[in-house]
Amino acid sequence: VQLQAFGGGLVQPGGSLRLSCAASGRTDGSYAMGWSRQAPGKESEIVAAIRWRGGSTYYTDSAKGRFTISRDSAKKTVYLQMNNLGPEDTAVYYCVADNAMILSSMGMRSMYKYWGQGTLVTVSS
Repeated sequence: VQLQAFGGGLVQPGGSLRLSCAASGRTDGSYAMGWSRQAPGKESEIVAAIRWRGGSTYYTDSAKGRFTISRDSAKKTVYLQMNNLGPEDTAVYYCVADNAMILSSMGMRSMYKYWGQGTLVTVSS
């Protein structure tokens, strides 16, 4: 599975941004995609993830109510709509995927086998 991420950039606090990630290869079975982020001086974390089958989602606490992850199965693409962004959301965002993801592991970075290139999101005035 190869992942190609798009989006990112500079946005003002309170603004919105949408990231997208297209996958190539098989996306059947217990396939899941998501986004991990690495902020300066902070531990990396899975921000949001979604399982292809059933559409179950995971959000880190800070993303709940602000971020929405969705998928287009036909396009093998996952989207992350980020609203009400704050400086704390500044990070490099990585698209991640795995084809044997169980629900209880969706928030664990180590469980994702495939990683795309990072895209920088900067929230600043």
